[in-house]
Amino acid sequence: MLTKKQWEHCLNEMDKMYPDAHCELVHDNPFELTIATLLSAQCTDVLVNKVTKTLFQKYKTPEDYLAVPLEELQNDIRSIGLYRNKAKNIQLLCEKLLTEFNGEIPQSREQLVTLPGVGRKTANVVLSVAFNIPALAVDTHVERVSKRLGLCRLKDTVLEVEETIMKKTPKENWSKTHHQLIFFGRYHCKAQNPQCHICPLLDDCREGQKRLKKGLVKQ
Repeated sequence: MLTKKQWEHCLNEMDKMYPDAHCELVHDNPFELTIATLLSAQCTDVLVNKVTKTLFQKYKTPEDYLAVPLEELQNDIRSIGLYRNKAKNIQLLCEKLLTEFNGEIPQSREQLVTLPGVGRKTANVVLSVAFNIPALAVDTHVERVSKRLGLCRLKDTVLEVEETIMKKTPKENWSKTHHQLIFFGRYHCKAQNPQCHICPLLDDCREGQKRLKKGLVKQ
C-alpha cells in the first residue's frame, strides 16, 4: 500500500500533468449536468456530448422531458447505451423533481440518490461540479488508477476506494483529485497499454513495478 508520502508525490505529479483537469461533460446548469452524468453510465463523455448538443436544445426543463412520449425521448438518445432504461429514468427523475423539489436539483447526496437513475457516483459528480461541495466520485478510471498504484486493495469495493481516497486526501482537494485521477486514467494510465515507460509515478506504482520486473516496461 502507498505511504502518505508516496501518495502526496502522486498527487503532486498528477497536478503537474493535469493542472486544468475538469468535468468534460458539456452543460450549462445543474439540471443539464445531472442528465448528462446519468447518460454517461457505461458510455464515453465524447458520445454523451454529441447527443446532448441537440438534446439540451430541445429540452430545457423537467416539463420539457415530460411533454413528449417516452418513445420520442428514447429515439433522441438512441445512440447511447442502455437508452431505453435511461430515457425512462430521465422522465421519472423529472417527475420527482417537479413533485418533490420544486423542479430544482437538490444539493445533498441523500436527496440526490433518491432521484431515479442517480447513484452515489452521479450524486458526487453533481455535488462537486455543480455546487462546489467537496465530493469524490469513483468511476472506472479512478478505481483502476487507485488499485494499480496500490493506494487501495484490488478487492476493495467502489465505496471502499472512495473512502480510502477521501481519508488520504485533504478535503479541499477532493474535487480536484477526482478530475485529475480521471484524466490520468483516461489519457495516461489507460486500461489497455498504460504509458508506464514515461510515467512519473512508476517508482511508486505497484502495478508498474510488476510490469517492470516482467520486462513489460521499457525505460
